[in-house]
Amino acid sequence: MTVSTRSDRDPRGRPRRRGTVLEQAILQAALDELTEVGYTGLTIDRVAARARTNKTAIYRRWPSRAALAVAAHRHATTAEDPPDTGDLRADVLALLRGAARRISSPQGDILHILAAEMGNEPDLIREARDQMLDTSLTRWLTVLGRAVARGQARPEALSPRIATVAVDLLRHEYLIRGADTIADHTITEIVDTIYLPLVQTHSDTDKPKTRRESADAEE
Repeated sequence: MTVSTRSDRDPRGRPRRRGTVLEQAILQAALDELTEVGYTGLTIDRVAARARTNKTAIYRRWPSRAALAVAAHRHATTAEDPPDTGDLRADVLALLRGAARRISSPQGDILHILAAEMGNEPDLIREARDQMLDTSLTRWLTVLGRAVARGQARPEALSPRIATVAVDLLRHEYLIRGADTIADHTITEIVDTIYLPLVQTHSDTDKPKTRRESADAEE
């Protein structure tokens, strides 16, 4: 049986967390604080208490609360692997539905909170936006790259501006039209009437929809 030494435990007698485990606990605590009190209410003291660690452990990794807030946003937007069903339409629908869920979730409000409250730190809010866009772009280019390899999409579609058209239109529904949630028929309309005709090969564009595809578009 292994006996913990004093250095393996914190002042309260709990096992010490180190490395990635501790960083994840701090980032999650910061994310929870941002969701509850916003950036203006975010303090290193509150994050340390919530993560059950000390301020030194936080400052060693992030020199300011602004840097911590941006890192927490990155933590919230870290995406799972993109779908790979073997069918372009199915993959795109899964991507767009997932994006809709994230945008309307509590974590989706984090960027809006930072943008509203970090007005005197534009470089950091720009970094947070870039993180979100880079994550999204990578997922869309991965799905399109697989579709190109299968002959379901044009190689010319592998452009950042084209790849993210569908999710850009989804954000338009939230930011410009002020929608709280996006109906699934809007998602399928974006995919079937705009995105797929833009990226598919001519043979796939001219191919009649299956009965299931038609039903999805009418929902």
